[in-house]
Amino acid sequence: MNGTTDQPGAGRYAPSPSGDLHIGNLRTAILAWAFARSEAKRFVLRAEDLDRVAEGAQQRQLRDLASIGIDWDPPVLQQSQREDHHRAAVAELTARGLTYECYCTRREVQAEIAAAGGAPHGAPGAYPGTCRDLTEAQRRERRRHRPPAVRLRTDGSPATIRDRVFGNVTALVDDMVLLRNDGRPAYNLAVVLDDAFQGVDQVVRGDDLLTSAPRQSYLARLLDLPPVDYIHVPLVVNDDGRRLAKRDGAVTLEDLYAAGCSLPEVMGWIGRSLGLGDTVRSAAEVLAGIDRVHLTGGPWVFRPPVHSPGSAGATTAR
Repeated sequence: MNGTTDQPGAGRYAPSPSGDLHIGNLRTAILAWAFARSEAKRFVLRAEDLDRVAEGAQQRQLRDLASIGIDWDPPVLQQSQREDHHRAAVAELTARGLTYECYCTRREVQAEIAAAGGAPHGAPGAYPGTCRDLTEAQRRERRRHRPPAVRLRTDGSPATIRDRVFGNVTALVDDMVLLRNDGRPAYNLAVVLDDAFQGVDQVVRGDDLLTSAPRQSYLARLLDLPPVDYIHVPLVVNDDGRRLAKRDGAVTLEDLYAAGCSLPEVMGWIGRSLGLGDTVRSAAEVLAGIDRVHLTGGPWVFRPPVHSPGSAGATTAR
């Protein structure tokens, strides 16, 4: 399954429009943009709107990206508009005998893995294969109680990707969900197909998604889609080491402005977290210094300011 554009390669940023972007999201977006532009690639945006969508969030995200100096090649793709293409890919895999119906809930999967003392099929924490070999009569019986999801049938073999920050990353590929039991495309399927459709050959994103890359690469090969160059970057975390979230206080641009912080200060914090010093004032300056960006020092611990205009000391990078 091809489905790719004939345009030059591209980098991308693909947020979910479920809320405003926080400073960690903006930092990743700047890096994705800077890596793409430094290699003369297009830069595209995609709204991954298959799940929860907050009213007005996408417009505010685009506003904030533009305000920090990021430009993009239109149009902004709405992922939900491609659901027919996602389902067509699953139909192709099904015709090749590479899918099966799954009736397990997430709680049931977790319980079975725990009872088995690990994953009896595939990677640790992976789907244990409960529904892989059901008979037609068993499937009919289960359909009476709940609609099925559709999973990819794999042999649990490992897949390897090359990441610019982490080097070779190998993981066993499990029977991932392709279509959820509500009929909607699952993340791993949609992201692979939509990257190919947009001509994306460079994926810059948070390193919390690093372990998903081998399974996505495996799926892309099954669908005869081109490989991508991965760059997984350290997350921005709070003092407890958890991913930054709205609950951590002033973390969005709007909240930081309300706390008395200026955009140059925010950009200075981001620049310092990348090893470029705190004189950075725009995404263009990150682009200019992309060869000096430091991405191997672990997560950036961000401490939101409480009051304070000019509180540049409110963050710590480590």
